[in-house]
Amino acid sequence: MDNKGAGGAFDPVTRADRAAERVILRAIAMAWPDHGVIGEEFGARRPAARLRWFIDPIDGTRAFIAGAPMWGILIGLMDGEEPLLGVMDQPFTRERFWSGPRSSHLRSAGGRSRRIRTRNGTRIGDAILMTTDPDLFTSGAESEAFGRAKAAARLTRYGGDCYAYCLLACGFVDLVIEAGLKPHDVVALIPIIERAGGCITTWDGGPASSGGRIVAAGDRRLHEAALKLLSR
Repeated sequence: MDNKGAGGAFDPVTRADRAAERVILRAIAMAWPDHGVIGEEFGARRPAARLRWFIDPIDGTRAFIAGAPMWGILIGLMDGEEPLLGVMDQPFTRERFWSGPRSSHLRSAGGRSRRIRTRNGTRIGDAILMTTDPDLFTSGAESEAFGRAKAAARLTRYGGDCYAYCLLACGFVDLVIEAGLKPHDVVALIPIIERAGGCITTWDGGPASSGGRIVAAGDRRLHEAALKLLSR
């Protein structure tokens, strides 16, 4: 395991991260040699291509090295500026979440697939909120904004990484609020959430595909309530 962090920060990368990304890169190169690829570990190839794959070979490396199953392999496809396809695969639990043309789906460990939907109509005071770590938020305005959302929600849980967004798509979680995300952290999750009935943007309501401060909600009304709390 190596540390990619600068200035004493801990940003781990394992041999499994690099090996998984190499396998995905080879598969894409064989099937679609003209497509662009933006990977967490090996950077960008043909980033100006219209069709670009965004790869996070292990989203949640800290959870992975701690033996916790709240991590996954993220593969997303962008057509221009539109997130077209998303897959989140969790090899340990043998679950796969993906977006179809108009819906999102889960294949469970037994091999059975089903359509998934977000939970609609939840008020902010009844919402279940998740984020990976409170240390994602910088001190001052950013952490205070998250604190307002946490105080308004009924329940807050930590440690989700990409799995939290899939729990939202399944209707178990109502809100996910995070900061400091990169495009490869979120591109695959956007179509999964949206085609399950949810809403995902930046904190100021912009497209989530560039990463940054992200808020996802089970429906538009709850999403708007969360935006108001974050921007107050």
